[in-house]
Amino acid sequence: MTTDSPAASHSHATATRIAATGPEHCIAQRDDGIHADPSVLGTTLIAAIDNVYRAGNYFVGVDYPILMKALFGHGPDLPRGPDGDIVVRIAADIQPFDPARRALYRAAKIGRGYAEYYFEPVWLPDPDDPEGEGLPTRLDVDEFIADMWGKGIRFGLDLPAIRAAIASNKADRVTIARQCDPVPGEDAHIVEVSDDIHRNDAPLELANGRLDLNSFQNRFPQIQPGIRLLEKRPATAGTTGFEMSGRPLPPKPGRDTDLAPYAGAGTKVERTPDGEFLVSSQAGFLMVDAKTSRISVDEKVVSHDGVSAKTTGNLNLTGDYEEFGEVQEKRVIEADSITVHGDVFGSLVSRGGTIVMQANLMGGSARNARGDIHVRGVASAAMLSAEDGRIVLERAESCVIAGTRVEVGHAVNCEIVGDEVVIGMAEGCALAGRRVTVECSMPRKQSEMLVAVLQAEGRQLDEVIAAVTQRVAQFGALAAQLKAAMDAMTGKPDVRRYLMLAARVRKGELNLSPEQTRQFQKLAQDVGPALKAITDVSAKIKAAEAEQQAGTGMLANLEAQRSDAASVSGVTIQSVQGETQVRILGYSPAGGQPYLWTPREIRTRLRGPQAGELLFMGGAGTFAWSSDAVPAAAPTAA
Repeated sequence: MTTDSPAASHSHATATRIAATGPEHCIAQRDDGIHADPSVLGTTLIAAIDNVYRAGNYFVGVDYPILMKALFGHGPDLPRGPDGDIVVRIAADIQPFDPARRALYRAAKIGRGYAEYYFEPVWLPDPDDPEGEGLPTRLDVDEFIADMWGKGIRFGLDLPAIRAAIASNKADRVTIARQCDPVPGEDAHIVEVSDDIHRNDAPLELANGRLDLNSFQNRFPQIQPGIRLLEKRPATAGTTGFEMSGRPLPPKPGRDTDLAPYAGAGTKVERTPDGEFLVSSQAGFLMVDAKTSRISVDEKVVSHDGVSAKTTGNLNLTGDYEEFGEVQEKRVIEADSITVHGDVFGSLVSRGGTIVMQANLMGGSARNARGDIHVRGVASAAMLSAEDGRIVLERAESCVIAGTRVEVGHAVNCEIVGDEVVIGMAEGCALAGRRVTVECSMPRKQSEMLVAVLQAEGRQLDEVIAAVTQRVAQFGALAAQLKAAMDAMTGKPDVRRYLMLAARVRKGELNLSPEQTRQFQKLAQDVGPALKAITDVSAKIKAAEAEQQAGTGMLANLEAQRSDAASVSGVTIQSVQGETQVRILGYSPAGGQPYLWTPREIRTRLRGPQAGELLFMGGAGTFAWSSDAVPAAAPTAA
C-alpha cells in the first residue's frame, strides 16, 4: 500500500493522532514501520497496544517475537541498531480494522493452558448480491492477532500453525495458543569438579566386578595449587511463565547453600566470574574429613619409595606425577605428564603431557597419546609409542619405536616407524618413515640395515571411497523406500483415524463415553497389526539413517587421508658404511597411519619379505631420494 492511498493516509493520521495522547506516546510511526520506545516497555506498552486495538485499528506486518519480548520479556533478546541502541520495531503499519472483516473471526475455545480455533472457509458479503453466498476470502494473520487480543488471548499464539491453517483453507480445529508454564528454580548445590578427592587404598574394583590386586582404588590424590575441588552451583530464580491473557506466572525460586563449611587447611573459597569454587591454596595430598566433609590440602609430598606392588601398586592419576625411585617390572603409571628419575622396568602411559625418563628404560614401555617422550639414559628391549608427539632418545637397543617424529642419537637393532625419522647412527635397524634422515647406517652382526620410504597406496583408498559412497547411497535409498512405505501405512483411513483419536485421548482433549471406549478398543484391535508393522518400519528407518550418517563420517575421514597421501616422501643417508637397502613400503591409509601399527605388525612389515621398489642397495656412499624429484636422485659412491 502506497502512502498516497486513502487507507495509507488514514493510517498515518491514526498513528499521528495516537502518538499525541494517552499511553500511546510510546508508539511512533517511522519510515520503516511502527516502533516502540525501548525505555517504556512492559506495562506501559501493553496499555498502548490495547488502546490501538480498542480504537478499531490493527497492526500490519506484526513481528510477533519482538512484540512478545517488548510486552512480556519472553523470547530472544531485542535487536540493536548500528549505533548499539535497542530497536523495537513491532510492525510495519497501523490500519483500521474493517468491521465486515472483523465479523469473519469466531471465538476461540479456551482450555486449560491452551486455546483452539475452528478454521473454515469464509465469505464477505457481496454488495451486488446481498442475499447471495458472498465473496470468498481468507483470514489474515495480523487481523487474527488483533481479534484474539480483544478476546483475551494476548500471549502464546502459534503463528506457524495459524498461517498453515489459513493457507490450507480447509475446515479444521487447530490449537492456536498455549500458555508458558513457569520453570521452578534449582536449589544451590555443591558438586565435585576434581575426579580424585577421595583416598582409597582398597584394591581397585573393575567394571566386571572383579578386584585388581595390582592397583589401589585411589592411593595418591595429589593436588596442585589453584586446582578447583568443589563448585557451588548457585540457586536459580526460575523462569516466569505466562497465561495466554499475558498474566505472569511466577516461578518458585531455589534455596541457597554455603560453600565455606567445606573449606579446611590449605584450601580457600574463591568467587570468580565463572562462579564460586573451593580451590587448593598449596600443593600436596588432599584429605577429606568423613565426619564434616571438610577438605584440606596438607604439606607437599614427593615420592622416593618407587612404584611397586607394596608401595603404590599401579597408579592412575588425573594430573602430573614425579617419581624419584624405580618403577618395577609390570607396574603401570598412567597420568598426564610423567617424570621418573630412577630406572623404569614397567610401563608409563601419558594421556597428553610429556614423559621424561632421566635414567634408563629397561624392558618396559612408554606410550603417550598426545605428547612427547624423552629418555635421557638408555632404552633397551623396550616399546615406545607417541601417537601424536615426538620421541627423543640418546641411545636405543632392540626397541620398537613409533611416533609422529622420532629422533635417536644411536639406534642398534631397532624397528622404528614415524612420519619423520631422524637417526644419528643406525646399526642393524629397520627404519620406515615418510621422511627419513640418517647420518650413518650399517648392519649389525646378523641384523640387516633396512630403510623403507612410506608411500600411501592411493588406488586402494579410491576403491574404499567408492565402496563406501555406494554403501551410503544404498542406505539413503533404503531409508527413502521405508519412509514411503510408512507413509502409505499411516495414510490408510482406519489407521489415520485411530492415530488421531489416540493422540487426542492421550492429551486429554477427548473424553470417551463407555460405548465410545468399547468402539475405540475394537478399532485398536483392528489396526493392531498395522501399528506393529509401522513400528517395525520406523525402527528400520532409524537404523538405515544411522548407517548412512556413519558412512558419511567415514567418507570425510577417507577424503582427508587421500589428501594426506599426496604429500611428498623422501630419504637421505649421509654416510653408508655397510650393506644398506632402501625400498618403497606401500600402505593403505584406510588402515590408519603406520606409526599406529602394533609392535608385532611393525616387526612383520619392516623385517619381513620386502616387495616394494628397490631404491638403493650398497655398502658405501651417500643416498638421497624424493618422491617429487624427476628423475630420482642416484646414489653417490664414496
